Parts: sequence; structure tokens; C-alpha cells
Amino acid sequence: QVQLVESGGGLVQAGGSLRLSCAVSGRTLSSYVMGWFRQAPGKERQFVAAISRSGSSTFYADSVKGRFTISRDNAKNTVYLQMNTLNTDDTAVYSCAGRVSPFVRTGYYDYEVWGQGTQVTVSS
Repeated sequence: QVQLVESGGGLVQAGGSLRLSCAVSGRTLSSYVMGWFRQAPGKERQFVAAISRSGSSTFYADSVKGRFTISRDNAKNTVYLQMNTLNTDDTAVYSCAGRVSPFVRTGYYDYEVWGQGTQVTVSS
């Protein structure tokens, strides 16, 4: 059974950086398109970034473009989200998700497997 475990969340001041990791076990990471999503209290789950199986293609929400970078190391079965120039609007629970189909999608309903999430809090 595939498992996704996020780490790297925490409390950071506005303007700071965090790097999230998503470790995948139970199945080879290269089998999945991977995405990061976030959900703030009282708000819907929001697409953040996605990456193709090989890592050659990446996609970002407009709100994070230029600040966040998604990457993957298939040999280490790990996906990363580097987050720079954080602001208070980035405060949310961040979850990684996997999609078996080779086509990258931005809808959370298109992803079959999910991690438990990690809290990111940005203070002003």
C-alpha cells in the first residue's frame, strides 16, 4: 500500500523560506504525477504545484509562481516544495498527492493518494 508522508512544515516569518518534503513508500515514485495542495481554515483545498513523472514539466498556481519550486528525486522517492518569500496568505496545511495517470492535472479530485499534511504558518 502506497504511503505519502510530508515533513518540513513549521512557523516562519513573512519573507522567509521553507522546504517541504514528501516521502513516498510502497510504490515507486516514478509511477506518479505528483502535486502539492494546500487548505487554509474555512477555505477550499487549493492547487499549489504539480510535476510530471520525469520531472521535466512543472505547473504552478498563479499565486505561487516565481516563489515556489516543485521538484522530485525519483531515486530517493521524494518530492519537494521549496517555498520562498512566504507571506501570511501562504498559511495553510500543505499536502502532497499522487496521480497514476501520466497526465498532469491541477484538480485535487484527480489525485488518488494523499499524505496527511503538514502545517505551514507564516507570521507577519
